[in-house]
Amino acid sequence: MTMKALLPAINLLLFRRPRRVALPLINQPDHPITRSPGLPIALCLAILLLPVISVAAENAIVRGMVTDPAGAVVPRAQVELLRAGKLVSSTVSDGQGKYQFAVAQPGRYQVRATAATFAPQVSNPVYVGGSGSAEINLSLNIGTVSQQVVISATGIEMPESQVGASVSVISHDDFQNKLDIFEPLRRVPGAQVVQSGQHGNNASLFLRGGNSNANKVLLDGVPMNDVGGLVNFGPLATTAIDEFEVLRGPNSVLYGADALAGVVNLTTRRGTTPLPELAYAFDAGNFNSLRHDVSVSGAHRQIDYLTEFSRFDTGNSVPNNTFHNGTYVANFGWAPMTSTDVRVVGRFTSSALGLPGPIQFFAIPDNSFQRDQDTFISVTAQNQTTSRWHNLLRYGATRLREQFENPSPSGIPFDPFGFGPNFLGQNVTIQGANGFSVTGQGILDFGGVYPQKSSTSSKRDFMYFQSDYSFGSHLLALFGFKYENERGFTLAGSRTDTNRHNFSYTTELQGNWGRAYGTVGVGVENNTVFGVAATPRVSLAYFLFRPRSSGALNGTRLKFNCGQGIKEPSIFEETASLFQFLSGIPGGQQIISQFHVGPISPERSRSFDFGIEQSAWNGRARLGVTFFHNQFTNQVEFLSDDALLLLGVPSQIATQPAFGATVNSADTRALGAETELQLDLGHHLHARAAYTYLDAVVQRSFSSDELCPVLTPGFCANPAFPNTLIGAFSPLVGDRPFRRAPHTASFHLSYVKPRYTLNLSGYMVSRRNDSTFLSDQFFGTTMLLSNRNLAESYQKIDLGGSYNLNRYLTFYTTVENLASQHYSDAFGFPALPLTFRSGIKIKLGGESWK
Repeated sequence: MTMKALLPAINLLLFRRPRRVALPLINQPDHPITRSPGLPIALCLAILLLPVISVAAENAIVRGMVTDPAGAVVPRAQVELLRAGKLVSSTVSDGQGKYQFAVAQPGRYQVRATAATFAPQVSNPVYVGGSGSAEINLSLNIGTVSQQVVISATGIEMPESQVGASVSVISHDDFQNKLDIFEPLRRVPGAQVVQSGQHGNNASLFLRGGNSNANKVLLDGVPMNDVGGLVNFGPLATTAIDEFEVLRGPNSVLYGADALAGVVNLTTRRGTTPLPELAYAFDAGNFNSLRHDVSVSGAHRQIDYLTEFSRFDTGNSVPNNTFHNGTYVANFGWAPMTSTDVRVVGRFTSSALGLPGPIQFFAIPDNSFQRDQDTFISVTAQNQTTSRWHNLLRYGATRLREQFENPSPSGIPFDPFGFGPNFLGQNVTIQGANGFSVTGQGILDFGGVYPQKSSTSSKRDFMYFQSDYSFGSHLLALFGFKYENERGFTLAGSRTDTNRHNFSYTTELQGNWGRAYGTVGVGVENNTVFGVAATPRVSLAYFLFRPRSSGALNGTRLKFNCGQGIKEPSIFEETASLFQFLSGIPGGQQIISQFHVGPISPERSRSFDFGIEQSAWNGRARLGVTFFHNQFTNQVEFLSDDALLLLGVPSQIATQPAFGATVNSADTRALGAETELQLDLGHHLHARAAYTYLDAVVQRSFSSDELCPVLTPGFCANPAFPNTLIGAFSPLVGDRPFRRAPHTASFHLSYVKPRYTLNLSGYMVSRRNDSTFLSDQFFGTTMLLSNRNLAESYQKIDLGGSYNLNRYLTFYTTVENLASQHYSDAFGFPALPLTFRSGIKIKLGGESWK
């Protein structure tokens, strides 16, 4: 392909007339802004095509640098070039830690580096063509506690020892045979997982005291969040997941809206074997659990491929809680040349779930059910344009659909007022872990027209371009641009829609000076709903004592981070806001202008943390302690008309909505400490443990619960405990947020040998605040309990193992909740008792056919 042949296409892309897209700004809703997503995208394509145009017929080069965990070069390291596990060539790194191989034959190669006092390191396979160059840098570990390569903190791959951010990596070996994607997250310090029931039921992630919708969750660079930030981890399976990265702390610089409290980055497994590998796994367990998983994967010359399908069915342990999940994953990679690769990844999930509700409150299961269909697609092109210049272009698509139906009311009909019956549960006694208890009947289903149906849809398409350039070995600059179209609706009686065109810009500098590493960045988000918001971030790491291979203490690292994050409003928060309501009524624009009413604003966070990490025992132990402080402001609440008046909204506005509106009126503060310990105990035994202390408190709120003493003084407490104020539906000011425990801990022990493995893990949670969220048969408060320490503490212990009979056949088993403890993640929703699954895995092809 020549430049002359490409000129007409590039000219058309770069100089076509831009279209106009009207985007409302704060206080200037009618002001149009001209945007042309095609222009920057065309520039990105032109950059990616440069190597194709300029490639010359010459031998390919594999080169790179060998460094230690602190980034210092390692001279005279033994470096080997491997193909299909066999040695092709070897060399020694020079005085600057650099090495180079000339490659005459195209194929997939790996590089292995060894040096005295360091553990050997092997790179991932990389396709090397007939020309061009491949850059493979290796960071050697001291000792056997591995250092991971992470990308979530900086946007490019870096050894975690050179990153100041708090990042945890969970590899595939750490969650083999686990079903649910959220289970490995329980072991991350600072993370709390709460599931409202059993397999398939809603599961939420709370990072460092933030809300469950304050985390950006990415799958191969594609957001899994709905419009507004929420992710339901319940129906998500571990099928084809290769690795987790969890960044604790905001990073809206790189990831834009919704990275308010942290980032979870999931990557899909790739094919690596030179011959096709067919794998099939089947297991069964109690509660009628069945699971099938089949995959085909491999890599041949320029192409690697993986396709996997899994099906899981279970009845769970409570009535009307049957769960079905089917997940299909495809991952195809193509390297047209040494410096360029293209990857297409798709993930499709369909699930169905019965919803019995909080059965401990009613002793009667509800007969509702829901269905979910989730699709995630990523198309990524990367190019190492020069030895210093790297570019990435990605298209991503997210499709989330959910349908809910309650076909008929459940419970005992009761009509005290003659307006039609509501439906009650059985007479039950509810006992809180705080010593309070109530006995009575709560409303299970309200009267009305049945069946009751609702549905939601979130769609997202985006184009993202990232370019990074290295100014020598001490400074790197990164620029990113993203155009995103979000649209969706909620349908519950009436339909509300949104359609957003968002633009994000990222600028980041990364540098190192001796023992110090730093990242400074600024992100700018131009969102259709709230306009322009900027978020800065600074991250620093410093080696107080350089890593070494001998002695009791083997290196000390300090780290510091500060930054801001934002979260965009959900569809409901946008469409139920004061601004949106006033915009749709006669005379509303005049009220907006008179009182300067703006669109609902983004929720914001300010965060800083600092910590110390100590390596010891000849590199076989690592202990880290991190202190953090998060301030979440501008949080969205739905306020009644009376609450709007008390907030200070003029009466001409507050009385306009029939029932109320959403406003930015809440603040929360969360501070605490995280500790993490990793040990190589020898004799194939490895251990990992974590503990988190969290002090979270609601600082400001104007919800109906908080204003109850003023608005409805007779409904602020249970008459049985008149002196105890209760937040029926939201936490009170001065209390902890619901479902965030002050103390959590975890451990993981693994014993790994070539023929068999054994894993023991545990998750411990202290008492936490919650509510019954109940109304009694007369719409009273007699079924409410004190919020503080309402939910009981618990310990969940899991055991798993596998045995390789031969290269083709593996037996495995998993036991969860080994002590069969009766507990509830979310108060009123019983978790599974002891569960077990046992099965076999058959593997054909791949390495075994050689």
